[in-house]
Amino acid sequence: MMRDAVALSAATAISAQGLTKRFGDVRAVERLDLEIPAGEFFGLLGPNGSGKSTTVHMLATLIRPTAGGAQVAGCDVLTRGSEVRRAIGVVFQESALDRSLTAWENLRFAGALHGLSARETRVRADELLALTGLTEKRNTPLAALSGGMRRALDIARGVIHRPRVLFLDEPSTGLDLMNRRRIWRFIDGLRRETGMTVFLTTHYLEEAAGCDRVAFIKAGAIVRRGVPPQLVAALGDYIVEIEAPDTQALAQRFAGRLGPCIVDHDCAFFRVRGEPAEFAKLQAELAPQVATLQVRRPNLNDVFLWVNEPEFRS
Repeated sequence: MMRDAVALSAATAISAQGLTKRFGDVRAVERLDLEIPAGEFFGLLGPNGSGKSTTVHMLATLIRPTAGGAQVAGCDVLTRGSEVRRAIGVVFQESALDRSLTAWENLRFAGALHGLSARETRVRADELLALTGLTEKRNTPLAALSGGMRRALDIARGVIHRPRVLFLDEPSTGLDLMNRRRIWRFIDGLRRETGMTVFLTTHYLEEAAGCDRVAFIKAGAIVRRGVPPQLVAALGDYIVEIEAPDTQALAQRFAGRLGPCIVDHDCAFFRVRGEPAEFAKLQAELAPQVATLQVRRPNLNDVFLWVNEPEFRS
């Protein structure tokens, strides 16, 4: 029996049962259940204010749940918090770096906080500076680094102790596309090298396309979960996106011809199964009435748009 428990904790990196957090009358997270295997790249996706960061804070032992429980790296977050903190790395939306220190000094300080020897810190800091392309900036004050460099250094700081689980809370917020790609190359390299579990929260849904599994959270509750390609495929073969002054009228008019429709502000999105054979005819028919019309393959952004719709299950 003891062997089974040890095997389960080794195979499961994060587990949550009915995890709940309320701030007064505000429901931040409601009865959240998770089971994330070791080594998985998991994404918790949702808009700002949906409960993503609160979930991370509970799993990282920074705030206590109102109800429910969780285990991270085989340790209970309520009774073995210090062991959880030793096993995890956390990169928050707000930087944890000291702007008065250089890149190297920030990593040296992080190593000391995690109880690494001076030699271990030096070796690992040099490796991480090389991985992030910051070797030549090692003695540069943080304030003189670009936003992308600082974000890469934030992540390096979060993994210098080689955590079993890495929490990334909106890691690329505010970064341009080039720096976001650079950050993700770095994280992918770390995952391949160390096999660590990565728990990502983001509202940049294209970043989550490479996740092993994702869960969509709205108003503190998980509303859908699954493997990204399977979730996208469940939508249909194509999305017909039409921008027009009266999208509600368009939705009623063409839903029978194109498929299920959802309206978001001034855009109507139709889920099409099979080839959109009538697209040329449709384009000619609507040309005077619409601002734009395009046919494209669905993506995770579309999954998020449809996630609460009963038609998604059809």
